[in-house]
Amino acid sequence: MQKRKLGNSNLEVSAIGLGCMGMSGSYGLPKDKQEMTFLLRAAVERGITFFDTAEVYGPFLNEELVGEALAPFRGQVVIATKFGWEANPNDGGKWTALNSRPEHIKQVAEASLKRLKTDVIDLFYQHRVDLNVPIEDVAGAVKELIQEGKVKHFGLSEAGAQTIRRAHAVQPVTALQSEYSLWWRQPEETVLPTLEELGIGFVPFSPLGKGFLTGKINADTKFDSTDFRNTVPRLNPENRKANQPLVDLLSTFAEQKKATPAQIALAWLLAKKPRIVPIPGTTKLHRLEENLGAVNVELTAEDLRAIESASSNIKFEGARYSEFHEQLTGR
Repeated sequence: MQKRKLGNSNLEVSAIGLGCMGMSGSYGLPKDKQEMTFLLRAAVERGITFFDTAEVYGPFLNEELVGEALAPFRGQVVIATKFGWEANPNDGGKWTALNSRPEHIKQVAEASLKRLKTDVIDLFYQHRVDLNVPIEDVAGAVKELIQEGKVKHFGLSEAGAQTIRRAHAVQPVTALQSEYSLWWRQPEETVLPTLEELGIGFVPFSPLGKGFLTGKINADTKFDSTDFRNTVPRLNPENRKANQPLVDLLSTFAEQKKATPAQIALAWLLAKKPRIVPIPGTTKLHRLEENLGAVNVELTAEDLRAIESASSNIKFEGARYSEFHEQLTGR
């Protein structure tokens, strides 16, 4: 497996990581713990060293799963987790309240360390920017955790360019995690140039458009009632039909390269910048192996221009988030 460094931090990880959220819900009910443990360990055996989780996934179940499954390999892998949410008593105990107060960040760190069965968090992201807490205070709290040896690296998720700059001035930001794919290229406007300027790595989540860019989902696909994709406007049946031309485009390039649409979508990201490390999620071994095959797909500068030119002519329909989640991004 090829390795990449996230920004100027010298944090080296596999060129493709593994998003673990779907193993504990979100895309339907939590999967079998034994099966997911096998999958996580199979990922290590195949060269993946970068695993992404969060306290809110489950909640808590995902960190426990990842911590237990990867305990035998702890020295070989990088585990990223996140803080910034808490249960909202005004919303039936759902995790819809943001909380990035310094004292809360430190409490979350202690709890995550226990669940992950480790003495240090490799990469600690603020899950969403909390407008009630100055980002300087957030960065300062993580800086203290780094000084205490409980955290190695600081990250942000779905933050805007100005927030990234302000945080980075207090504690260097190792990586930004945000959605990025051929289906969602907004980070190219101000975020990616800022990351390049400051020497910050970029970790795209949903690099396969929540499964849509694999070509295995169409307008007739029915999601489980517990699958959060039912709330994503871009993925309602009508919009899936309207957005199908992008999948058709990826399929055309995949045929030329003797690859799959998913591999083309990931190879495009890998070819964009050497500091980009996508984290596609999966709960199936054959999908994991398919995703890893993307590192062997070579896209030339001419290929990139052709893919981007063709995709820019497609009008995408639907917002990428529900209104509530959309307002928490780019802040």
